[in-house]
Amino acid sequence: MSHSTELPALYRTNRFLARRKVLTLVGASFHLFDDDGELLAYSRQKAFKLKEDIRIYADEDQSIELLTIQADRVIDFSAAYSVIDATTGLKVGSLRRKGMASLMRDTWEILDDAGRVRGQMIEDSAGLAILRRLIDFMTILIPQKFRVEFDGRPVASIVQQFNPFVHKFTVELFDDGTDAPRPLLIASAILLLAIEGRQG
Repeated sequence: MSHSTELPALYRTNRFLARRKVLTLVGASFHLFDDDGELLAYSRQKAFKLKEDIRIYADEDQSIELLTIQADRVIDFSAAYSVIDATTGLKVGSLRRKGMASLMRDTWEILDDAGRVRGQMIEDSAGLAILRRLIDFMTILIPQKFRVEFDGRPVASIVQQFNPFVHKFTVELFDDGTDAPRPLLIASAILLLAIEGRQG
């Protein structure tokens, strides 16, 4: 079977909506849409799985795998998640949750393929983050916002869109000339839905 050398649509867009349905008995489903409502990627997260292994596909038939996200341990409190570009089979980097820091303010480290810390994904404000944790309805009034930095420069923003039944994030990727791998940035948004979304 021949493979096209054209980049998947997911890697060619700078803005998309990431959505996670939470009312399902068999796990969670993820959809990524562009501004026109076209499907960019799909994933299904199995329920009761002790160690995360998230596969991202270009379609709901799961015929074209784009990304694999694998946890390095069973408990996700301070887990690191390897991000593998399924089209090349290469590890593009990893995301490591800073467990203690995330109790008050969601914080992730972004590592390159050599394991070096190159950036971070962090919730917008420590004060607002604490309010969201202490008062449930504050997520309605003040949705979560994350900034993503790579080599000290902003490369993406992730903003929660409140919905009581579906977790949603609007994701914007900035074309600022850094060498931040696009699959790694996309995986950042998916992990927020899969891991941090459980607290919402």
